[in-house]
Amino acid sequence: MKTKTVISLSTGLEDAEKVTVAFLVAVGSAETERPTLMFLTKEAVRLVIGGVARGTACAGCPPLEDLVRRYVDAGGRFMVCPICFDAKHLDKDDLLAAAELGGTIPMWGWIGDEPANTFSY
Repeated sequence: MKTKTVISLSTGLEDAEKVTVAFLVAVGSAETERPTLMFLTKEAVRLVIGGVARGTACAGCPPLEDLVRRYVDAGGRFMVCPICFDAKHLDKDDLLAAAELGGTIPMWGWIGDEPANTFSY
């Protein structure tokens, strides 16, 4: 099995370029058949509410909604910090199907005892 990848993202659409870079890394990992998890905290938790992750960060950048679709289509998963999510009074029924609420312990459970590639944005 290929090495797992975890991308920690705390930024939302207030820094669309950083979000785009994080998703490009995640898409690259998932599309090369690595088990891939994006751990979303702070403003990034909004990105997995249906219809929020939209827009293009820069000239030549792929649209964010395309990156999200490619990531999910390649089997990528999202783990969403429940503390951050609840603090923003969001509705869990609005989460994308590939997203679940879970904190650091479930994230470590997903990683397991195997090595993992990690990226933080």
